[in-house]
Amino acid sequence: MKILKGWGEGRSNRARGNEAMEYKQELYVEVINALKEWERAQIAFQEAVGHDEVDVAIYTLEAAERRYQIQLKAAKQAHVDWDAFRNGSYFGESS
Repeated sequence: MKILKGWGEGRSNRARGNEAMEYKQELYVEVINALKEWERAQIAFQEAVGHDEVDVAIYTLEAAERRYQIQLKAAKQAHVDWDAFRNGSYFGESS
């Protein structure tokens, strides 16, 4: 019975490891998306003309910057290895 219990624990540990890996992959994608959104907001601010357009651009830029900060903080807390993502090892690719 101990063997079966140990086998089940190993299986659940792998499942938790896979869930953690998927969460880190999602965080990586969210950080990249937030960065792109922030960059687009910066461009929109630079190209804004008129008082109302500038106000909207500032609001959008501040919101995008805050979202990016939140995603970076979450990734840092999850100990995301950025080099592994860039090199493809998190996704099962060889570099």
